Amino acid sequence: MTAPAPHRYIAIEGPIGVGKTSLARRLAPRLDASLVLERAEDNPFLERFYRNPRAAAFPAQLHFLFQRAQQLAAMNQQDMFASVRVADYLLEKDRLFARLTLEPAELELYERVYERLGIDPPKPDLVIYLQAPVDVLQGRIARRRIAHEQLIGREYLERLNEAYAQFFHAYSAAPLLIVNAAAIDPVSNAADFEELLAAIGRTHRGRHYFNPMRHRAI
Repeated sequence: MTAPAPHRYIAIEGPIGVGKTSLARRLAPRLDASLVLERAEDNPFLERFYRNPRAAAFPAQLHFLFQRAQQLAAMNQQDMFASVRVADYLLEKDRLFARLTLEPAELELYERVYERLGIDPPKPDLVIYLQAPVDVLQGRIARRRIAHEQLIGREYLERLNEAYAQFFHAYSAAPLLIVNAAAIDPVSNAADFEELLAAIGRTHRGRHYFNPMRHRAI
């Protein structure tokens, strides 16, 4: 039997604070990959959203939608076999957040804009879904000390965690590796990273779970 082809496009997903971007930055140099990051800090409406979700949800969501559509269109214009790519998001997260934050009339308008954009995102060879309880997310958000993120409430994180769980329960568009991100620290711990890297290399089809036997408080 021939060995499976190496992953050319890996997308990392999960709720705020779970460690998507940190893992993408750790993984990319090891795979000699280019990074595709969503650049939340470039969204001028994001801090306003955390301060007043009702007033700023719609412009914040549209900004992310246009930003992600532009990034993914640029990827499609390039030769997807020219390099390996590691992204810290899936386009599908845009609709997940829209359904979580927008009022019905706003969501209807958002969906019309989404459809008119005609986005055709490249399909990942592997999706890594990082899971963690809300208490862990809150602790990590507090430690990274991004000012506007400190405004994120527990109820919002609970709803977001549930939305992600439901989304990935039904997800079948690409091979999926579900990682218990509360049990390991692949960014700072070399052994955890190597173990996760080996699991990534083994995952080429279907749904798999990565939940190491050794549990560690992070």
